[in-house]
Amino acid sequence: MAIDPDYLTSRQFPTITETYNERDCMLYALGVGMGQDPLDRNCLPFVYEKSLKVMPSQPVVMAHPGFWAAERDIDLDWVKLLQTEQELLIHQPFPGSGTVAATTRLTEVIDKGERIGALIKSERTIRNVDTGADLCTVRTTVLARGDGGFGGARKTTPKTDPIPSREPDKVCDLPTLPQQALIYRLTGDLNPLHSDPEVAARAGFKAPILHGLCTMGVMTHALLKLCANYEPERFRHIRLRFSAPVYPGETIRTEVWQDGDAYAFRCKSVEQDKIVINNGYLLID
Repeated sequence: MAIDPDYLTSRQFPTITETYNERDCMLYALGVGMGQDPLDRNCLPFVYEKSLKVMPSQPVVMAHPGFWAAERDIDLDWVKLLQTEQELLIHQPFPGSGTVAATTRLTEVIDKGERIGALIKSERTIRNVDTGADLCTVRTTVLARGDGGFGGARKTTPKTDPIPSREPDKVCDLPTLPQQALIYRLTGDLNPLHSDPEVAARAGFKAPILHGLCTMGVMTHALLKLCANYEPERFRHIRLRFSAPVYPGETIRTEVWQDGDAYAFRCKSVEQDKIVINNGYLLID
């Protein structure tokens, strides 16, 4: 059955309230590869409760509506779903523990044709329940590869952030673990595409792939190292496009180009020699 874009953009999602603690923050950091060297004093504060630091990318898993694409009334071909874009507008740094709330809304559904699929954009603003302050606005775009051709209006794709043609100013290689996806899924994304070999094969992959948002977390580690001296409170704005999947165990190479307080970046899988995150933009204080 063809998807109904008007229904999706008017669909009401429940407000999700989540209480988290230092353990949750440390699990997320471990899930994106922090702590592989337990003696690294720059990384240890993200995985050890003494003077705990919160990863700037952690809002992607907080007050999340869950795997909404598999719900009956939405009825997407969820096995073929891929995340294509992610954006974080960070209003305030997250404390190491607290209660947050957010309501997700689907903001746009774009028909890219039966061969490509449908782009579905969503947004949620996470607020601190105790203070009422907005902490982060999370914007996500997914490609429903099996749900295009429903007759929606074709729209041009907005221009992406450019990558300079010169050599990068800084480069960082970070390995992922073979079991990285199995750790990361404990932060809340239980899509079996990342854990079940049979589901991965049905989706056209040789093995379960790393969550795109886990790849983003590894990238965020690299940006902390290269651009912010491991000071997460300096992050203000991140946006990026996912361009190819990563398999657990691969090395992610992050390349950055500086322009004042702003940086362009992209990531490659060293083993695949393929760009996996492109058109990245980072703004820091």
